[in-house]
Amino acid sequence: MAKYRMVRTEFWDDPVVEEMTPEEKYFYLYLLTNSKTTQIGIYRITKKQMAFHLGYSMETVHSLMERFAEHHQLIRYNPETKELAIKCWGEYNLHKGGKPIMDCITAELKEVQDRSLISYVSEGITNLGISSLYESFSRHEELLIGNEGSERAEQDTYTDTEDEELNDTSTCRATIRGQKEKENKKEKQKQQIASQTYIVDTPDLENLTKPEDVNEIIEFWDANGFGFTNLMAKQQLLVWLEDSSFLQPKEMILKAMEIACANNKRRLNYIVAILRNWENESLLTLADVDAHQAPQQAVPMSRKSTEIVRTGRDIPRGFQLDLTAGEEE
Repeated sequence: MAKYRMVRTEFWDDPVVEEMTPEEKYFYLYLLTNSKTTQIGIYRITKKQMAFHLGYSMETVHSLMERFAEHHQLIRYNPETKELAIKCWGEYNLHKGGKPIMDCITAELKEVQDRSLISYVSEGITNLGISSLYESFSRHEELLIGNEGSERAEQDTYTDTEDEELNDTSTCRATIRGQKEKENKKEKQKQQIASQTYIVDTPDLENLTKPEDVNEIIEFWDANGFGFTNLMAKQQLLVWLEDSSFLQPKEMILKAMEIACANNKRRLNYIVAILRNWENESLLTLADVDAHQAPQQAVPMSRKSTEIVRTGRDIPRGFQLDLTAGEEE
C-alpha cells in the first residue's frame, strides 16, 4: 500500500528554510517525505539509502547531515540504531489527534530504540494531547535511567565511528544532549504549555484546549481512583477535549467522570460510553444533560385517594334515627 506525505505551504515561509541553499531545501524535503518516514517523525534509514535515493555521493550525504545536525539543528541521527529524528516534525504534521492517530503514534513510539529521540521530537509538537503522549514515553525512559542509579554524560549522536554496513569512512558529529539537558527540555515544554493555548486543526474553530482544562481532568482522574499510572487511558480521555462536538468539552468530561464515580464504574470505557451517548442524543452542554435527565429523575406524585376513610363503627342495616327520642311530651 502506497504511503503519502504532504508538506504544508507554510514550509516555504519558515525562516530556517528561507536561509537554506537549494540543495539543502531539496534534502530537507527528502527527509520529510521519503518512503521510510513514519507518523512520529522518527524512522530508520541508512546513509547508503539516502545516497541511493538522492543520487548523491556518501560524502555529500555526510556533509548535509552534519550541517542539518549542527548548523540548522533540525535532525538527530543515531548511527548505531540507524534512527533519524526530525525536530520540527510535529510542527509540520502533528496538529490534530483522534483515536486512530493516537493509536498509530503509540504503536510507532513503542518501536523506537533510542528513546532520547522521542523527547527531541516532542519539543516541536504543539498539540497538547500528542505532546503528552510523547512525554509519557520519555518519562518511562527517565524512570529506567533513575532505577539504574546512573547519570548519562553528554554523548555524540552523530559520531565519526566507521559504519561497517556502509563502508563509511567519512566523519560527521552532532551532539546528543545528556540527562541534564533532557530535564531542561522537559521544563521548557512545561513553560511552553503554560503560556499557550492549543487550537484544533480547523482555523475557524474557536474551541481552545487550555492547559488548565487538561490539568483539571487529570487531577480529578488521579484523585478519584481511576488509576494514577494508567497513562494511556488518560491520553485517550484527553482526546475528547479536541475531538468531540461538545460546546463545553471539559465540563462534559468531568460530569461523565462524576457519574462514573457515583456508579462505582471507574473505567475509561464507561466514561467514553456516557460521552458517546450524549453526542448521539445531541446533548452538547451541561444544561442539555440536566434538562434531559430531569424527567427521568422526577419522582411521580402519589395519587390522591378517592376512597372515603371510615372511622368508628358501621351503622347496622335497618337502623332508623329518631331525633325526638328521649324528649318528654
